[in-house]
Amino acid sequence: MSEREWVLAFDSSQQALRAEMLMDENQVEFDLIPTPGAITAGCAISLAFDTEALDRVRHVVAAEKIEIRGIFRSNGTNYEQLV
Repeated sequence: MSEREWVLAFDSSQQALRAEMLMDENQVEFDLIPTPGAITAGCAISLAFDTEALDRVRHVVAAEKIEIRGIFRSNGTNYEQLV
């Protein structure tokens, strides 16, 4: 499991793969991870990233109209939804 603090979760694999491509294009550092069990999402793939990338991730999601389940932050034992 990733040590990164934030998780971008999706309802579809298509949106997850699209987000992966767009984050790469925008030079956002992330890890592709299995969606944590504590996050209810329709897709088993999520992107994990650090706090330094949060603003850039939010910008790419909004600018590219990526459909997401949400952006979640790990509190060490669970996840809190930001968006």
